[in-house]
Amino acid sequence: MADLDDLRDGTDFTGAAAAASTDFPLKGLAGQDWGMRSRLSRIFSPADGRTVMLAFDHGYFQGPTSGLERLDRSILPLVPRADALMLTRGALRTTIPATANKGIVLRASGGPSILKELSDEQIVLGIDDAIRLDAAALAVQVFIGGEHETRSVTTMSTLVDRGQAAGIPVLAVTAVGRDMVRDARYFRLATRIPAELGASIIKTYYVEEGFETVTSSCPVPIIIAGGKKVPELEALTVAYRAIDQGAAGVDMGRNVFQSENPDAMLAAVRAVVHEGLRPEEAYGLYQELSH
Repeated sequence: MADLDDLRDGTDFTGAAAAASTDFPLKGLAGQDWGMRSRLSRIFSPADGRTVMLAFDHGYFQGPTSGLERLDRSILPLVPRADALMLTRGALRTTIPATANKGIVLRASGGPSILKELSDEQIVLGIDDAIRLDAAALAVQVFIGGEHETRSVTTMSTLVDRGQAAGIPVLAVTAVGRDMVRDARYFRLATRIPAELGASIIKTYYVEEGFETVTSSCPVPIIIAGGKKVPELEALTVAYRAIDQGAAGVDMGRNVFQSENPDAMLAAVRAVVHEGLRPEEAYGLYQELSH
């Protein structure tokens, strides 16, 4: 084991990316089993290796938060525009039609509510039920630097083992505590650790300085979280910059379902991710579809 006396920050993040497999576009995942790659292809478009994921799993610890009071009214109309859905098994069974034909990313960790310490999570989804629900991936929080860091890393690793046995990839979500510094140095650490321990996809936050070092030092695809609700143009700008700096997609929730026009916003996000529209152009599309 390396000692802690001479820890040095990495500096060699530049240069061309490693060549992707000719038959599978996702970084670092061409060597996975056929079933794993098939499921990943339900999440990421085979045409460009990118995804627009709609996240509405917030109820597992927040309850009926703003915009998610009635999933049948707020979320169901948005499903056609998303590549993949990130949700709980309860929301899937009660709200999403089996004919939706979307990549399903099931929330697999949980336990505490917003009234408790959020890093105290455990696995709350059995692999047999994930198979029954035909999950394309399993999502788990990883609290690097949190009070229960070791537990969350171990929970993720256990889920990776179960997922590998069933051919289901794991999406590791970097959960950031209120007192942590949100900078590229932290996110390089928080994304690399779950990737090293077997996660197939990492969800993290965009940072303005050095985000390209986060994506380049992570050996598997990174998608960005939308985070708290911000003005539409700002959210579209973050999505554009993240993709431009190496992200493989976005997983937006509040910036879609809390928008004044969620369907138009999701269409604008798709245009950024899959068509390369610049933020101002995508915002113009949002305004056009809002009238």
